Amino acid sequence: MSITDAAADADADAAAPSAAEVASHHHLLPPPPLASPVDLMDPSPSSTTRAVPFSSGNPRIEETHGIMHLYPEDAASRSHLPVGRKPLVCVLAVPNHMTYADFCRFCGSFVQHMLEMRIVRNDGAEDHYSVLITFDDQSSTDSFYKHFNGKRFSSLEGDICGVCYVVDVQYTGSIEHSQCSISSSAEQPNCPVCLERLEQDYGGILTTICNHSFHSSCISKWTDSSCPVCRYCQQQPEKSTCSVCGTSENLWICVICGFVGCGRYIEGHAITHWRETQHCYSLELETQRVWDYVGDNYVHRLIQSKTDGKLVELNSHCVQCDDVFGTCTCSGDSGISDALFNSKVEAILAEYNDLLTSQLENQRKYFESLLLEVKEENEKEISEAAEKAVNIKLQKLQMKLAKCVEEKKFLDDINENLLKNQEMWKAKILQIEERVRC
Repeated sequence: MSITDAAADADADAAAPSAAEVASHHHLLPPPPLASPVDLMDPSPSSTTRAVPFSSGNPRIEETHGIMHLYPEDAASRSHLPVGRKPLVCVLAVPNHMTYADFCRFCGSFVQHMLEMRIVRNDGAEDHYSVLITFDDQSSTDSFYKHFNGKRFSSLEGDICGVCYVVDVQYTGSIEHSQCSISSSAEQPNCPVCLERLEQDYGGILTTICNHSFHSSCISKWTDSSCPVCRYCQQQPEKSTCSVCGTSENLWICVICGFVGCGRYIEGHAITHWRETQHCYSLELETQRVWDYVGDNYVHRLIQSKTDGKLVELNSHCVQCDDVFGTCTCSGDSGISDALFNSKVEAILAEYNDLLTSQLENQRKYFESLLLEVKEENEKEISEAAEKAVNIKLQKLQMKLAKCVEEKKFLDDINENLLKNQEMWKAKILQIEERVRC
């Protein structure tokens, strides 16, 4: 039973399959054929599952991408296991320093109950990998979950083993980066170590992160972290950076003291190191060629021909040679001369591209500074114009306020006079009324 078959069968029974059924379902390689987008819409994963994207394969040759649907973390515990679970689990966040043999030893006696283990990498996690495991029955799966979930991989480290039940595994695409050779092809009916058929081993089959399958008992004896077939290593080396500016482009390492600096077309920290220490030999990390700062050229004598990939001698000297570069032409070997010519042209093109890139970068910085100056001037003019407009409006409002105050004062005087006249007329009316009464 492959991982895809175990995940796609929604009515999987918890009972252990027979040996014949196990053998009939062991079509582990290659990965399941890519389905159309309609076929990938499996109705079994509910909206409450957790979708985790993954990939596998050698990035230089071919990559396979997919999505595994996991039960939520709160849906399973030691006492309450998910209803409708299958004998398919995923061990998340296994540290890269654990080799395939280390993981098999970590699983212990449970390995004999595993039908298949597939190593995959989680998108965005470069220092960890995950393992999809298919068991022969549900009881072994539950025992594995209860025993290893929450357990440390090592007593000396803090990495915790996280085991999750898998609802479904879907393969969404495959990308080929180069032509695969016969030895790296996915069709391997036999184990590359013992040369026996993969179906004959009942201890399980382990598929590495580069999609090569082995018997678990065979790969457990392989102590190296690389694949025995293609030598692809699951633990990739850390990317080097310049010791001064931190860039990861065009790096050179001093072969004397190990200082890592960037090239002269980036920030020039490698050549600055030579001027300060007089360490004249530096290795280019990308091409593995050594540069001599004193002679201002490469020191190696062998280069790889771009035509046939063979190693040819660079600047080979001949006593009958009159070429200023010291290249012998009396041998009549046009392959070497073509390789030398192509190498020189490539070196010139690389230097021209670096020079053009640096000049364009300087032009970009120059015009960005001009734009910044224009922006600052515009902001200053806008600020001055706004301040001037505010002052003018303020003066108008002050004049209007003064006029209103003056009008108010005039109206107050009129009101006061009217009140006085009112009192005077009231007094006169009272006098007239008293005269009329008398």
